[in-house]
Amino acid sequence: MSTRGLRKLRGERVQEPLGHCAAAGEEDEEEERPLEPAPTRRQRRNKKNKAAAGNLYQLISDPDAENDAVNEENPAEEPNGISLRLKDPLTGEDDQTPATQNLQNEELEKENEELENESAVLQTNSGNKPKRKKKRKKQCTSTPADFQEGATDDIDSILQEIDGSNGFQYQTHTVSAETRPLLYVEHRNLNPETELKRYFGARAVLGDQRSKQRHRSLHRSIWLTTPKDTWPRYTKTGISMQLIETKGGAQYFRFEHNRDYQQAQFKFLDAVDSMDPNNILALLRVNPHHIDSLLQLSDICRMQEDQEMARDLIEKALYCFESAFHPVFSLTSGNSRLDYRQAENRSFFLALYKHMIFLEKRGCPRTALEFCKLIRSLDPETDPLCALLIIDFFALRAREYAFLTRLYEEWEFHLNLSQLPNFAFSVPLAYYHLSQREDVSDTERTQKQERAKRLIQNALIVFPSVLMPLLDLCGVQADQAVLSHNFFGLEVQIRQPIALKQLVALFIGRNWMLWKDASIMSWLEENVKEVLRRVDAKDPLVQESENKRRIRYQNVPRNIYRHIILSEIKEAIATLPPEVTAQPVMGYDPLPPLDGIVTYTRPERVNQAADGSTLSLFFRSLLPNFNLQEDRRPNVEGEGAEVQHELNQGVNRLMAAMRDMLANIRFQEPPQEEYQDGDGDGEWD
Repeated sequence: MSTRGLRKLRGERVQEPLGHCAAAGEEDEEEERPLEPAPTRRQRRNKKNKAAAGNLYQLISDPDAENDAVNEENPAEEPNGISLRLKDPLTGEDDQTPATQNLQNEELEKENEELENESAVLQTNSGNKPKRKKKRKKQCTSTPADFQEGATDDIDSILQEIDGSNGFQYQTHTVSAETRPLLYVEHRNLNPETELKRYFGARAVLGDQRSKQRHRSLHRSIWLTTPKDTWPRYTKTGISMQLIETKGGAQYFRFEHNRDYQQAQFKFLDAVDSMDPNNILALLRVNPHHIDSLLQLSDICRMQEDQEMARDLIEKALYCFESAFHPVFSLTSGNSRLDYRQAENRSFFLALYKHMIFLEKRGCPRTALEFCKLIRSLDPETDPLCALLIIDFFALRAREYAFLTRLYEEWEFHLNLSQLPNFAFSVPLAYYHLSQREDVSDTERTQKQERAKRLIQNALIVFPSVLMPLLDLCGVQADQAVLSHNFFGLEVQIRQPIALKQLVALFIGRNWMLWKDASIMSWLEENVKEVLRRVDAKDPLVQESENKRRIRYQNVPRNIYRHIILSEIKEAIATLPPEVTAQPVMGYDPLPPLDGIVTYTRPERVNQAADGSTLSLFFRSLLPNFNLQEDRRPNVEGEGAEVQHELNQGVNRLMAAMRDMLANIRFQEPPQEEYQDGDGDGEWD
């Protein structure tokens, strides 16, 4: 017998190697011992006790051992077939009837006879074959990798059986960037620190924050922004999100305001009407999580060149919104919808947009692109903030050229992206950058160069008014042949429709810095000369494009006006029509939709600015509570005496205020300087 077999009989634990179960050609032969009769329960118990004495790590909770221990304390069966006897704990007598005892004795005798017969048969068979060779073990050449692969195959087969029973087919495939949806959002790309670490390294970005992370206060896990220790402690903000319906595979949500938040909203509107930022600050001290106050105060800080505070307020607003998300609402699935017409939802769109602009200014265009995709996915049907007019800029700044070209190829058919100047010029620029990469084969490089050449020439023919302003901003002097040609002259810019003029001004004012590279300018110059040849050759595309420009670009949607206002590009804002610039534009809700949905309204109050006389304004400046319109209200249902009493009190307060003002007026005389002559005579020479 081998050493391994002896160790097994002693109860010692034997560990076999995983990779090799047995060496090739090795045979372990041992003499066959005569088979013994089946051991009784007492023999099994004794054997286990011996094994436990030899192995200190035997499992404690062994059910057979426990049962044997109980049987040993209360013996219920003897080898000779003594019947089972249960005694009454009080009297000590047997608790079984004679009939029951006889039946049990008979069953036990039958079992003993069967065991003796089986043991006799086994001893007879063992006498015929004195020796038995042990079967040769199979060669086990499996490795840990093969074992893991086999386990994976088993899991896949189990999943296939489960999905097959449900009517679905399980498929294992990897999701790549080409197979993901266009508006797929990744959580890690929503964090600007991820992009900054890629540029400058984790040590330069985090600095001493690693040691401080252990002692920071706990915040709930969010993705849109990173909470700061200086922010007020999170409490119930009064905002909640509700799931309205599920339609067409998309889930429609909306934000809701409770009664306390509605009262804070009314106070905010009063603070805006007062035109005093201090009133908004006072409201934020009481309600630190009021969204519209944070947005409005952020605009004020940005106008005062306090960019850090303005960005911090926007991040705080996003933190409040995400803390109120519905459990089913997802930022990454692309199936969560918010209707911009709902008044409570607009602040979330505006907070995302302003945060996106701050990220681009901070030098994180990849993160800004992710937020732009998120804004587009929330309401793709109406696109209330016109994310399509800026998504190409972020894609080029982040060097996501493949994403931009894929977006153009997939959405051109149903959105006609080539009619927008930003896509008409940005897509060929993306193809040009792709052709300049070193990891591209020669055939693919040639294809991309040809496609970029064809698209940029079509863009110059369809939008000829883009070239000259673009060259002026880039500081490039156009060729004399270009200046002398009427196709790119000043007349084209004058004749273009107002709507097209707005789109061109928006594109040039935002994307001109992407065209300043010398290699791009030389590439553009070659294509401009080729366009002039096609114009002189009477290319039919030239006349066709001119006819389309006259028909299209007649009416500008309201979302484009809203985007131009939010962009703050001076050249584009100068092109807005008077009907847009004449109405007041509020930063917390610029150009609300005409078909907006309002769930609660502001309580009516008397317009104090109705009487614009000089005397009324003078009285109001002395006493803010004075209102001439209220004094002119007629008496209603016998309340004349009370109204008259209130009027008298108002007049008395007004007179008291005027007396105090007049009493406090002091006229300060100018100081008199004495000019004394050196001689002291006080006369002129």
